[in-house]
Amino acid sequence: MNPRALNPMSTSEVPLPQAPLARVIAQIRFPSILAVHNPDMVAKFQEKHRHDYPFLTQDHVHSIELVGDQTPNVHHGIVWRLADQENAIWRLSLGVDFVALETSSYDSRSDFLNRLDAVVSSVEQIFKPVSASRIGLRYIDRLTDGAVDRIGELIQPGILGIMKPSGSPELMLGDSVIHQITETQFLAPESARIQGRWGLLPANMTYDPDALEPIAKKSWILDLDMFKMKSHPFSSEAILTTTTDFAECLHWLFRQMVTEEFLRFYGGLQ
Repeated sequence: MNPRALNPMSTSEVPLPQAPLARVIAQIRFPSILAVHNPDMVAKFQEKHRHDYPFLTQDHVHSIELVGDQTPNVHHGIVWRLADQENAIWRLSLGVDFVALETSSYDSRSDFLNRLDAVVSSVEQIFKPVSASRIGLRYIDRLTDGAVDRIGELIQPGILGIMKPSGSPELMLGDSVIHQITETQFLAPESARIQGRWGLLPANMTYDPDALEPIAKKSWILDLDMFKMKSHPFSSEAILTTTTDFAECLHWLFRQMVTEEFLRFYGGLQ
């Protein structure tokens, strides 16, 4: 049976004053532009954003490409990082083939999307990418402490799986779980995909060190990453429309996976 695309409905936002969002990331990929290696070009980009992201660093990255039985190709690159402070809460990254915005202090959807639009507009004006080959938006929630103890009240039973509370003491397998990550990919509207990961992580463990740093206690993770890989002409206006649609779809899916008690627990309902 062929999968049917999700049919997200309009869902009103319920602000969560104590929201457990660990990180929000947006990334747009484009065909390689060697001018990103040119400090003079990057200086123009920096000037547009230096007020909000005054701390500039340069990372040297390496990747290995395996092609059949041939000798692996090792690629070297530079990624420019602009952050709001030395221990970045907000950070934008510019590489030869991508731009990304991320934060560990998400305030609102409109604030994040406005910041993203400003960044993408600068890339469009200065580097003029011919196309956007991948657009992605990712929300990572991390539940800790008392929330983990009450996970059966906060997350829908169908999502919890083996962690779901059972009326029979003999079937309480979830009480013995140390580590459990469920991975699911959803078909979304307009040929997009949502990569979902959720489950229990023990202390000092992560499945993605670039996006989710380990912490010294167990946590329950809900990680939703929506993306579209069809190439389109690079347009900041079109990218903003797409990421806005992604944010609305991800919020709808999030609301299908959590309970009203979740909203109450994090301050959204009385």
